[in-house]
Amino acid sequence: MGGLLLAAGLDTTANMIALGTFALLRNLDQLSALRAEPELADQAVEELLRYLTVADPAVRTALEDVEVEGQLIRAGDTVTLSFQAANRDPARFPEPDRLDLRRRAVGHVAFGHGAHQCLGQQLARVEMRIALPALLRRFPTLRLAVDPSEVPLREQNNIYGVRALPVTWDEN
Repeated sequence: MGGLLLAAGLDTTANMIALGTFALLRNLDQLSALRAEPELADQAVEELLRYLTVADPAVRTALEDVEVEGQLIRAGDTVTLSFQAANRDPARFPEPDRLDLRRRAVGHVAFGHGAHQCLGQQLARVEMRIALPALLRRFPTLRLAVDPSEVPLREQNNIYGVRALPVTWDEN
């Protein structure tokens, strides 16, 4: 169990920090906002978690009969859940495909929900709240070194991320 927690926490958080950086470098208005207002870090992390959702999908078994949108799911049925789709639901998040660090992204399910909610979610949030502003402070001119289409993405063991994030910055 300890090994699983360590591996799952390390892989997802490392990918979330890299993907979050990539998303910010692709959305320069949002990058500028976070650079100008580091106090946005808490909201920025929640929005990045909603916007990116690195762990997907999840398979669950219904414990009781339930009807969803007119579809009966019987106790014992296996269902596949997409946290990415839930976090991009326009009924819950207006303009869900737009990154908006000022959005109040409360209620996202990037860490799952209920009994299966991620045990390490608070640690992951703290790591991101520290890492992203620190990175932008240390490298104020950080930018992509390649066209965004050239950044190699990965999906391994249902974890979404970047294989590499080629960046550059101006020396001071």
